[in-house]
Amino acid sequence: MTLRVAGIQMPVTCDIDANRRYIEDAISWASSENADILLTPEGSLSGYTHLFDPADAQAALREVTAAAARARIGLALGTCFVEGSDGKTYNQLRFYQPDGRYLGFHSKTLPTGAMTAEPVGELNHYAIRPLQSFQFERRRIAGLICNDLWANPTCTPMPDPHLTHLLAGQGAQIIFHAVNGGRSREEWSDVNWQFHSSNLRMRARASKLWIVTVDSCEPVGIRCSAPSGVVDPSGDWRCRTRDTGVDRFVYTILA
Repeated sequence: MTLRVAGIQMPVTCDIDANRRYIEDAISWASSENADILLTPEGSLSGYTHLFDPADAQAALREVTAAAARARIGLALGTCFVEGSDGKTYNQLRFYQPDGRYLGFHSKTLPTGAMTAEPVGELNHYAIRPLQSFQFERRRIAGLICNDLWANPTCTPMPDPHLTHLLAGQGAQIIFHAVNGGRSREEWSDVNWQFHSSNLRMRARASKLWIVTVDSCEPVGIRCSAPSGVVDPSGDWRCRTRDTGVDRFVYTILA
């Protein structure tokens, strides 16, 4: 049983139309590489903000999912979105089968916030739904979003529930991990990079599952906040993108 996974390390901005074009180009590329599913970064369609235009995001989502269905490419699509069922805003990773069938979404479970008595940050802007996994083709897969995986101790005011372990307990074999982390040219950005990279490897090894991960590359002249690529259940990188700028990867998981 194989699954050919692809990822696009792209600049995520608040320009929904520009984001959509990047994703549609990536869908075409993934199709030419015979990929089964494409992963995009956190907030890659709407922009990484709770201040996006819901109508524009919904229209762009219709176009992107139609393009993927035409190309027979599954999606693990990062976007912020207002759900019609409850009117709440979620930071999501949305899953679609190659035929366009919608499987559901993972909502960011460890939103970041200040380490203060009354935390402020993205945790004030997004709703959360229970953790779940999905059947994609013949695989049990799941999603995590950025801090969900590593629970950065500088910005996670809640306990770390070790979500990779919980998902492995649900039978997940592959976790798709959408990232949009802060970065700068300061030394502390390198500390974060090392922490994120180590966590990807250690948590894959501890939970004995595959992790497919991709970060935004905005701003394009600064190294991303985390590596993009594929980590195997032993905690070894099987493929990696460049650390800076737009890049893509494709890899066939054999298991």
